[in-house]
Amino acid sequence: MRIAVVDDDESIIEFAATALIAAGHSCIGYRTGAALLAALRRQTFDLVLLDWNLPDSSGMDLLKSIRDAVSRATAIIMLTSRADKDDVAAALHAGADDYVVKPETASVIVARVEAVLRRAMPTAIQERVLHFGPYAFDRLTERVQVRDEDVSLSAKEFQLALALFENMHRALSRSYLLETIWQSAADLSTRTLDMHVSRIRTKLKLTPENGYRIVAISGYGYRMERFGAEG
Repeated sequence: MRIAVVDDDESIIEFAATALIAAGHSCIGYRTGAALLAALRRQTFDLVLLDWNLPDSSGMDLLKSIRDAVSRATAIIMLTSRADKDDVAAALHAGADDYVVKPETASVIVARVEAVLRRAMPTAIQERVLHFGPYAFDRLTERVQVRDEDVSLSAKEFQLALALFENMHRALSRSYLLETIWQSAADLSTRTLDMHVSRIRTKLKLTPENGYRIVAISGYGYRMERFGAEG
């Protein structure tokens, strides 16, 4: 999973990033709230570890900005030295998914992150076959059916289509998709992604009759939507 760590203390960023990378996640650190917000307009993160006291903003204000203006889907854990129970309650009421008081051990931070990520994923994530309207995705065989008819997808096409369906109405950045599906070779052309999206649209017959469409977001990436639903 892709995780952002926001803290004005570089040692905290390095501490958390080292533990998270060792646990199999990718991690990027930011020293200011402005840097994180700028990144969120270009990239997608599964989770943000957020300090309360930042040099350019309050972590609480940043939390609300992320929830209101950028992404309601991104999981957020407050990682802060503020231990007052009123602060904990305020952050959780404002939309934080968890609250961790520094200092904390690397093992606990990783465990909290992975617990939140499990809750944040769709409830069907452990099921072998996932259903979305007329579409059925078999995770084990990487086969997909549309109205009970098999559709031939390559492995990458299957993974990309499933990622878009599982993140319904969530904008996914190009960098996120390239890293998630292709383990992003930095030199991989984004044209590769565009071609795969085009093939998925055609092969899966993403039409009003089938109820879903892929929306291109200029300068950012793609989002799967249900027809008739507000994006």
